[in-house]
Amino acid sequence: MTFKEALESGKFVVTAEIGPPKGTDISETIHHMELLKGKVDAVNVTDNQSAVMRVNSLSICKIALDHGLEPILQMTCRDRNRIALQSDLLGANVLGIHNVLCMTGDHVSAGDHKGAKPVYDIESVQLLKIVDALNNGRDMMGNELKGATNFFQGAVVTPEANPVEPQLIKFEKKVKAGARFFQTQAIYDIEKFKEFMGFARRFPVKVLAGFVVLKSAGMANFLNKFVPGIKVPQELIDELKAAGKEKALDTGLNITARHIRQLKEEKICDGVHIMAIGMEDKVPIIMERAGLL
Repeated sequence: MTFKEALESGKFVVTAEIGPPKGTDISETIHHMELLKGKVDAVNVTDNQSAVMRVNSLSICKIALDHGLEPILQMTCRDRNRIALQSDLLGANVLGIHNVLCMTGDHVSAGDHKGAKPVYDIESVQLLKIVDALNNGRDMMGNELKGATNFFQGAVVTPEANPVEPQLIKFEKKVKAGARFFQTQAIYDIEKFKEFMGFARRFPVKVLAGFVVLKSAGMANFLNKFVPGIKVPQELIDELKAAGKEKALDTGLNITARHIRQLKEEKICDGVHIMAIGMEDKVPIIMERAGLL
């Protein structure tokens, strides 16, 4: 099944993330693809993640496709204007890439080219509208295309934002703009996520809960302090502390697997998105511990 077919079938879907390299050596990227092949339903390829210049998402998506993985093209509005975004979308479709995740994108001040000029000609809701137009054979200005695209378009949401109301308003706007699935920012409070899903279930979209593995109590505290929209509960921090430095990562893997198992068993959402961030080799371990392999 394709990623779209898997979601629509009611299967508990698993996606993972691949970060393109900063340079032309893609050997490690291909190694990660081979590790994930046959295990996940699709792989997101990040688009200059955290505003750090890397190989573009489009080329790595094509390589993933050639290696038997279904890619999800991440596309941000930070670096390209509306002409370039539409051009890249047409190119992706021609190459056989049919999933796209539409995002506004981190500001350049977060990355390694702080003097770069951010574009932001449009933002994520407008990008979703563009994808919808291309799927219907028209560009953003209403001009007819010689061949329409066939994208399954998604968006992102941050369920644990405080306050959460702006996220809920944006969520609804994204649905109206054509979003068919959502991948969330990392969640750590399952009860709070259940509250968000009570809202999300009012709309005809699929939701994949995002997970970032906690490597240590220090990492959890860092996320709480510096990353908006993420809140690691104190009980998880205490669990990581009790494990000690040598077993902290393994405990983090167990926490992720435990939460994924709960989401699946209680049918809280439609799947999960695992953001390993340099630990792609741990994704199969998490899936096995969660009972997904």
